[in-house]
Amino acid sequence: MGIFARLKMGWNLSKDSFLVLKRQPELALFPLISGIAGLLYIALLFGGSFVAGLFDAQSTGFAVLFLFYLGTAFIAAYFNAALVYSAREAFEGREPTLKSGLAEAWKHKGPLFAWAIISAVVGMIMRAIEQQDNLLADVAALLFSVAWSIITYFIIPVIVFEDVSVTEMFKRSGETFKNTWGETAGANFGVGLVSLLFVVVGIVIAVGVTFLLSSAVGSGGFVVGAVIGAVIVLAMFLFASALGAIAKTALYVYATEGQRPSEFENVDFDRGAN
Repeated sequence: MGIFARLKMGWNLSKDSFLVLKRQPELALFPLISGIAGLLYIALLFGGSFVAGLFDAQSTGFAVLFLFYLGTAFIAAYFNAALVYSAREAFEGREPTLKSGLAEAWKHKGPLFAWAIISAVVGMIMRAIEQQDNLLADVAALLFSVAWSIITYFIIPVIVFEDVSVTEMFKRSGETFKNTWGETAGANFGVGLVSLLFVVVGIVIAVGVTFLLSSAVGSGGFVVGAVIGAVIVLAMFLFASALGAIAKTALYVYATEGQRPSEFENVDFDRGAN
C-alpha cells in the first residue's frame, strides 16, 4: 500500500469521523474532560508531593513518578473507553451521551485500572532504558516502544466490548492488529497525518492571531492573542484526538466484524492488505 493510498484512506477515514463528530459533537467532551482531569491530577500530585517533601528521597521520588504514570494512564484510558463506547453507539444509530459513556467506562473500571498499572510499569521500564544514554539502549527503547504500541493498539476497544481477562485483552488486541495490520497501518498513518495537519494549522492561526494583536495593541494584545492562540491549539488538539478515537473504533468494528460501519462505506479498508 503506497503512501498516497494511505493518505487517501486516512483522509476518507478522517472525513467520515468528522461527520460522526459533527452529528454527535458531545463526543469531543471526552478528550476535553480527560485533559482537564489529567492536569488537575498532575497539579495535585506534584504540588502535594512538593509540600510533603517527597522529592527529597530517591525512593519516594520514584513512587511519585509511578503514581504520575498510573494516574494519567487511568484517566486517559477511562475517558478513552467512554469515547470509544459512545462512538460505537453513534455508529449503530443510537444517541450517545456524556453520562452513558462515563457509566459504561465505569463498568470496566477494574480492567482499565489493571491496564493503567501495567502501562505505568512499562512506562517506568521505558524511562529506565532511555536513561542508559547509549545507542544500544536507544535502539532497544525504540523496538520496545513499537512492539508495545502494536500489541496495545486495540486494548481499549477490547476492554470495552469484549469480556476477557487481563492477559487475554493483550492477546486479543495483538491478534486484532495482526489480522488487519495493513488496514490498520494504512488508516492510522493517514489519520495521524491529517490530525497533525489540523494541529499545525491551529498553531499557525494561533501565531498569526498573537502577532496581529500584539502589533495592533502592544503587550496587552500579545497576552490576549496568546490566550486566544492557546485556546485554538487546544481545540485543534481535542478535535484531532476525538477524530483518532472515532477512526480507531471504526477500525475495530471492521477488524472484528468484517464490515464497515455505515458512516464509513467510502473507506476502502481492504486496500490495506495489498
